[in-house]
Order: sequence, then structure tokens, then C-alpha cells
Amino acid sequence: MKVLALKVDVDTLRGHREGVLNLLNLFDRLSVKASFFFSMGPDNSGKAIVRIFRKGFISKMLRTKAPSTYGLKTLFYGTLIKAPMIAQSFPGLLKETVVRGHDFGIHAWDHVKWQDGLNKMPVTTIEAELKRAFDLFYQYTGRRPKAFAAPGWQINIDAMMVLDSLGLDYTSNTRGLFPYIPRFGRKLFSTVEIPTTMPTMDEIMGTNGLRGSAMAQHLLGCLKEGLNVFTLHAEMEGLSQIHVFEEFLRGALDQGVRCVPLSFVSKMTRDELPRCQVADGTVEGRAGTLAVQKTD
Repeated sequence: MKVLALKVDVDTLRGHREGVLNLLNLFDRLSVKASFFFSMGPDNSGKAIVRIFRKGFISKMLRTKAPSTYGLKTLFYGTLIKAPMIAQSFPGLLKETVVRGHDFGIHAWDHVKWQDGLNKMPVTTIEAELKRAFDLFYQYTGRRPKAFAAPGWQINIDAMMVLDSLGLDYTSNTRGLFPYIPRFGRKLFSTVEIPTTMPTMDEIMGTNGLRGSAMAQHLLGCLKEGLNVFTLHAEMEGLSQIHVFEEFLRGALDQGVRCVPLSFVSKMTRDELPRCQVADGTVEGRAGTLAVQKTD
């Protein structure tokens, strides 16, 4: 059987305000559950301009038509426009996600700060950022998240140690092939890691002419037997590409693919999972390095 685990990353104010509700309504229509990971603090998207020096970043922005995907205003948040607070601006959407029965977890306090500066953060800052995000979610919903997904698949040993101390059900911090118990160097952690196994829409968009329906068909062709973990973004699949995502999702369901949240996968016991190393690596279509599962 093919299983498709759906992971929704919410990076920006616009994605939270508009994309989340669009996705919730789509999932309701198709009777599908997913896992939502929320950025809780300031939207500093404009500060991501420093990535311009990374190989492949400019081409990715052009391929994905970033201004129309994210909204021109978003591209200036934290620079020319004061960074708005994401979750605090629309806390009702956090509650709505919980009420509708979806998985919920934390993506970050400050998405850009984590993605671009994690390796410069002292462990006390990592602890503080995570505490603020988890506490605010609890304040608005009365529920404490039991999962975390790292922005941009950026993770290091300090962050993994902090996350391991939180007693989470699972994390989704890496790219890889199958769920595992992560090692970092000689350190073995206890939290189940569920990596993203499929290419994301922003990684394939515009490559070899892939746009619109062709992207949906390409993603359907990427589905393999067993578990497939697909990361989508509220800013893309929830907004400008929602019809493409719906075509992909309907196509998967028509093929008999079982669509599940990541918590479905995390119910596997630790003893059933292999131990794998986390290392730096690259993924085609994405600029810079990110955390990957090493299987050899």
C-alpha cells in the first residue's frame, strides 16, 4: 500500500492568515487529516534577502515567482516594514486546526532567524525560542504541541538535545527515506524522526517546464510503495498553487493512496526503527545545505 503523510509548514503571516484556512477547507472536503507546523512569532521574511549569496537562491526565487507566491508586502517584513506577529495576529486559526482534528506542532518562533542563524545560536537562545513558541500555542489553544519541524530542514546537535528534552512524539527535521532514531556524531537521541521523503513543489516548479497540472502529475509519479512524506507550504499549496495541490491530492486518493498525518507514522515503536546519522547535505532545487538522513 502507498501511504502519503502530509506535513504543512506555515512560514509567514500571509500563509497563516489565508493559506491555513484554505487547506483546512480542502482537507475537510476530501476527508483528509494532515500535520500543521506553525511559526508562532515575528514574520521576518524580508531578512531572508541574505540568502541571495547562496548558490541557486536567485534562480529558485525566479522559478517560484516569489513576489506573487508570498505577496510583495511579505518580502519587506522585518526590513522596510516592521515584522508583524504571526500567531498573535490570528490565533483563532490555531484553535481551528485543533478543533478540526489535525495534528499540530511548532515550526519556529522566528522562522528566518532559525533557518539562517541556528548554528550561531547559543543553546540558551534555542531553549528560549522553543519555549516561547510552545507556551504561546498552549496559551491560545489549551493544548501543548507534541511535535516539531525545523525551518528549512536546519538542525544541529544543540537543537536536537533541547527538542529531545521536551518529550515530543516525533520531529520532522530532515530529508531522507524512512522514519528513524537519529544520531548526531556519537550521540543517539530518543525522539522519532520522520523525514520528508518527496521533493517539494517549490523545488520542482519551473524545472523542465513543470508548472500547473504537470507538477501534480510529476508528484503523483514520485509516490512509491510504503511511506511517502510530502512537505507543503501554506504560502504555496495553500494559496497560488492550491488547485495544483488539490489535483495531486485527488489523484493520490483516486489511486487508493492512504493519506495520513505524521502522528500515524510516529506510533511505530522505537525498537522497530533503524538508527541513522544526521548530516549536512543538499537537495536538488533547494539552495544551500540542509539536514539529511544518512543510510550507509
